Amino acid sequence: MNTLSGFIQNDHRIITIEDAAELQMQQPHVLRLETRPPNIEGKGRVTATDLVKNALRMRPDRIVIGECRGAESLDMLQAMNTGHEGSMTTIHANTPRDAVSRLETMISMGGVELPIRALRQQFAAAVDLIIQVQRLQGGPRKLTYITEVQNMEQDQIVMQDIFVFKQDGIDDQNRAFGHFEATGIRPSFMQRLESAGVKLPSNLFTQRALGR
Repeated sequence: MNTLSGFIQNDHRIITIEDAAELQMQQPHVLRLETRPPNIEGKGRVTATDLVKNALRMRPDRIVIGECRGAESLDMLQAMNTGHEGSMTTIHANTPRDAVSRLETMISMGGVELPIRALRQQFAAAVDLIIQVQRLQGGPRKLTYITEVQNMEQDQIVMQDIFVFKQDGIDDQNRAFGHFEATGIRPSFMQRLESAGVKLPSNLFTQRALGR
């Protein structure tokens, strides 16, 4: 998240929401909000859901939630669908596809009765990319998937892997190693990137191995 935040424009107003302040934003217009547990009398609790709802009144360009783990997930999706593009959050899941299932579970646990199809439509409209980071055998952390969320077909969300990490084996220190691959799929949002002034090499998405 800190790495991605380095690409945010300096003139954007960013609001971060965390349980404990860990994000290290370098932009000048950053407002940091933190959740708060209840006191010994059971009062004064401030949840991530409360903070997301209040953040929408603070005219943010982007909302960054350190981790979605409950009912605030739905509020985050709605914020992304109502003019806060470029917002980010993290979800613990084993694969990009599992992230969708976990999101559905967290929203259901929050007591929100929303049809699965409607929830998936919200997700498909709000999210462009899922970036998966995984801790491999021996301790190295690798970016294992960059996956595009495309659209809805029937009741399923269509997702395409753009870049993947392939594990080749284990070295003599019992650490996993492998290589990155481009799958050959060009993201459908490339036109939006180019219209925003982001120019990428024409061969970036050509199917090939990219090295370690």
